[in-house]
Amino acid sequence: MKKMNKLVRGYMVLASAAILASCSDSFLEQDPLSFYNPGNTYTTESGLRSAMAMCDLGLKEMLMDGNGNVLPIASVYFMTDIGLYAKTDAGFFMDDFANKITPTDGMKGGGDENSMSRFWDRGWTSIKFANTVLSYVDQVQSLDEKVRNEYKGRAYFHRAYGYYHQALLFGDIPLVTKIIEVPKQNYKSTSKEAIFQMLVHDLEFAVQNVPAQKDMPYMGTVNQEACMQLLIKCYLVTGEYKKAEDVATDLINNHGLKLMDASFGTYVVGNDKTVPVQRNVVWDLHRGENVSIAENKETIMPILNFHSQSWIGYPLMRAMCVHWSNSIIVDPHNLSSPTLNYARTDGKYNEELDWVRALGRGIGCFRTSYHYNKTIWRYDGEEDTQDLRHNRTVGNWVEMEDIKYNNPASDFYGQNLTLYAPEDWGVDDKGNPIITKGRLLCSDTIRSWYPTPLYKVYIKDAAAEENMNANQFNGATKGTSCSNGDLYLFRLAETYLLRAEAKFYQGNTSGAAEDVNAVRRRANAKKMFTTVTIGNITDERARELYLEEWRQPELTRISWCLARSGQPDEWGETYDLSTWDKQTGTDLNGGSYWFKRCTRYSLFNNGPIFSGSKTFNYQVAKHNMFWPVPNSAITANIGATLRQNYGYDGYDASVEMFTNWEEAVADEDKTN
Repeated sequence: MKKMNKLVRGYMVLASAAILASCSDSFLEQDPLSFYNPGNTYTTESGLRSAMAMCDLGLKEMLMDGNGNVLPIASVYFMTDIGLYAKTDAGFFMDDFANKITPTDGMKGGGDENSMSRFWDRGWTSIKFANTVLSYVDQVQSLDEKVRNEYKGRAYFHRAYGYYHQALLFGDIPLVTKIIEVPKQNYKSTSKEAIFQMLVHDLEFAVQNVPAQKDMPYMGTVNQEACMQLLIKCYLVTGEYKKAEDVATDLINNHGLKLMDASFGTYVVGNDKTVPVQRNVVWDLHRGENVSIAENKETIMPILNFHSQSWIGYPLMRAMCVHWSNSIIVDPHNLSSPTLNYARTDGKYNEELDWVRALGRGIGCFRTSYHYNKTIWRYDGEEDTQDLRHNRTVGNWVEMEDIKYNNPASDFYGQNLTLYAPEDWGVDDKGNPIITKGRLLCSDTIRSWYPTPLYKVYIKDAAAEENMNANQFNGATKGTSCSNGDLYLFRLAETYLLRAEAKFYQGNTSGAAEDVNAVRRRANAKKMFTTVTIGNITDERARELYLEEWRQPELTRISWCLARSGQPDEWGETYDLSTWDKQTGTDLNGGSYWFKRCTRYSLFNNGPIFSGSKTFNYQVAKHNMFWPVPNSAITANIGATLRQNYGYDGYDASVEMFTNWEEAVADEDKTN
């Protein structure tokens, strides 16, 4: 272990240290010294299963890590069209990404804010355990060929899932396909194009050798369908659009999957007296209790948390929901803190105004954009309020104006919140009566005034529910029992939208519209499309896959696909494959599709804004589409030069890199 190259210290660090307290006995705890002893754990099938379990754990840790401020999944939304970092009292505020992101510091030198380093390290850890299986599986003599290939196929999936996101976040990076047994400090980068060619090769093997879910006794580990879904995405990247369409069609038609179109499973609600939820399919679909049940035919592959041996706290409501309970909001008579998160034992308690159990104790680390909150629900000047994903009547969506003042000291107790005070009578400088505009009643609208897509973020907080004195309902927490924090890795709705993309890139916009409409019909959306733009598809991904998709990497993938296919975006603009990822600057001319959506659909690059007592300047540069390769990795690789991404300090176009993945693999055995 002492010989491990610093370049891959995130790749080689043992993931066992990251396992948190479990709801049941964990079989994952092992002697750390055994992990890289070839004559020990991994020459047995039980050892392979342990490594595979660590791969499965990695899928979860990429989205949740117990952090109550900056969840990993939130980090891939901060620089998108969908939302913004919003924790306005943070010491390091993530707004001006154009100037704050550097190869040395990432988002910041350490702590919760450095999401980039967390993804870099976690990605290599996941790739490491997949490579562990691939390096040792042929040494396990007890396996027959079928089982051996199943292990290989699942490991290929995990490695592909890791590299898919590493390459779409960090661009051209080293290709590591085996366990490092001798020091190696002469890595070269491999082009993201070559990496995706390898992912296609590996996933095609996985699809042929990993069993379908119907042939497996349990859910939660890699199945054939998950391999197909990831292969579809990789086919789109490499421009094999017809193959992507065909695999998607196979997955939709021939694997016992279907979009859920009626209520099912367990009906789970919070405080139904405060926010009455009329049971509906979209609500049921997103309850952790229903994600992995056999009745849910939409699940391609779940990420098990509640059912797993390594339960992780998932404070989704705390980190992602609006900060509604604070002194930032006042009532029209200027009473501070007119909305309270009181406990059920508090003398002020009113079950009909118990917002903390209904909405959670949000602290507003992330806020959704105006585009997500408003414009993607409007068609031809009309707001679609019947779409279940935006429906206030059934309780799936909650606007700030739906919340009511619940502090008995307020003269407006029981009335709905309002952003502005009613118009007041005043006097001008001559003493004449005039009507003055109502005062702004929320001094920090970044953090404390935006809607809640409750159907997506609500998790019944088990620990808080069993504690009558609790006033912090945060999400998946652990008390006597654990909250159910099961998630979707993949579900069928995304398959329809991926097939829509494949058809779009082939010029079949009416066929693409049919797939988008399939998702919209289930949601009871009002408008159906006869033809679609890439903007329609990307907006539908936002409506359907909020907090499921990795938004920034997916926008990068779509940007790449547009450049390769030559198809126009919703503004009629096209992109050049040779320049789509080689632009910088914050001006609004040029840039990738990702950049255009950030600057046209969100606040980025529109100048400083004032909120609370502070001024914020949300900016992205065109090169921020890819994050910088950490400088520590580059300087540790003393035998060769790794590439830095375009636009960052250290970028040099003359630095050689592999453009053929087989050559990169062959080079792994060369240590000088």
